[in-house]
Amino acid sequence: MQSLRVGSIGDSYDNALAEAFNSLTEAELIPKRGPWKGIADLKIAIAESVNWFNHRCLPGEIGLIPAAEHEDHFHRHNAAATAVAVSVSSLR
Repeated sequence: MQSLRVGSIGDSYDNALAEAFNSLTEAELIPKRGPWKGIADLKIAIAESVNWFNHRCLPGEIGLIPAAEHEDHFHRHNAAATAVAVSVSSLR
């Protein structure tokens, strides 16, 4: 399978999250839930996978709570971060 590279060697670390997502998708979602009938089926599977990670996966690194709950907790307890998020709509 062709790699879903986002950037190239020497690029900024801004691509790290996208690279990690693509690697996880290639390793976990694509081979285990395929074959795919079309791109629409793959898009639905990716949306389901992201939803599972954000709302049901319990990573130990953040206290065994879903990522969405961790983010909500962060914004409730960090007024400065919440003010920035409200003023910059692309962050939420």
